[in-house]
Amino acid sequence: MSFDVSELPSFTFGDTPELADELLNLVLIGQKTATCGDLYYYETEGVPVPQAGDRYVILDGAGKPGCVVEMVDVSIRKFNEIDEVWAVLEGEGDLSLEHWQREHKAYFERLGVFSSEMELVCEYFKLIKVFKQSGQDTTH
Repeated sequence: MSFDVSELPSFTFGDTPELADELLNLVLIGQKTATCGDLYYYETEGVPVPQAGDRYVILDGAGKPGCVVEMVDVSIRKFNEIDEVWAVLEGEGDLSLEHWQREHKAYFERLGVFSSEMELVCEYFKLIKVFKQSGQDTTH
């Protein structure tokens, strides 16, 4: 599989360098295969909503490439419609729905956008490339 990663859009998880590193590591070990974001952000910032097949570089907390993921499925759900299955796919904490709700509520409150009715862009992805610290990389 060959592709030019310099052409791909990139993002970091979370809102701090520490959280970005923590969540990236969960992707690298195969525990995190999903994420979500505020649909309102996409609409107001003019950012295209990801689609199945789209690829992204996930950056670490220092802004360095950590891996490339490919979107497998993207759906829109309200915050209060997220279930236990989704919480496990996001791979965070103890994998419970309660943990997911608590941490995501706090995150969206920090951003000033939380509502239990807010619409989320729910992205299920697969890991396709890992960048090593040495500059070598591995394609999955």
